[in-house]
Amino acid sequence: MDDKECFDEEKNQFYYIKGGEFTLEHSLLSVSEWEKKYHKSFTDTEKTLDETVDYIKMMVISGDPNALIEGLTQKQVDEINDYINDPMTATVISEEEEKEINNKSKNHKFTTSEEIYSWMCAQNIPFECERWHLNRLIILIKLCAINNKPKDNKKKKMTSSDLALRRAKMDAARARWAAENKH
Repeated sequence: MDDKECFDEEKNQFYYIKGGEFTLEHSLLSVSEWEKKYHKSFTDTEKTLDETVDYIKMMVISGDPNALIEGLTQKQVDEINDYINDPMTATVISEEEEKEINNKSKNHKFTTSEEIYSWMCAQNIPFECERWHLNRLIILIKLCAINNKPKDNKKKKMTSSDLALRRAKMDAARARWAAENKH
């Protein structure tokens, strides 16, 4: 970010904001910090301007968060929002798999960072991934859930008439075997 000249109307004077390099991270770790402060789900709630500004500060992993916020332009805010919304992966989950995952996990009305951490534990995903882009981490969790779901090896439940027919066929096969192997 470049140095920026600003005007303070109350003091009727110009001042300068020093620019610099900033690194931001939209991750489970930054979401967790935000939820710790606001005591509500980051992913499932609308945010006020102040809450959004605070989240951008919490995303900063190098540079002065206050200097960043003071010098942000609308174009940079749009770039940050694009970064937050970027899937960060080429993986696409089918609608059918997405519905199946959502049906199993929507026991609650909202998702918190702790719930995401619990999903990581359940899928044996290391906590180092808490620094991944949040959308990429969520895709990984979903893929693990899809790949680790039990295979449907259960056959269709048989009716009593199906069972009786099956039993009669097995009895007939046993009788044939016994007749053929009688010495």
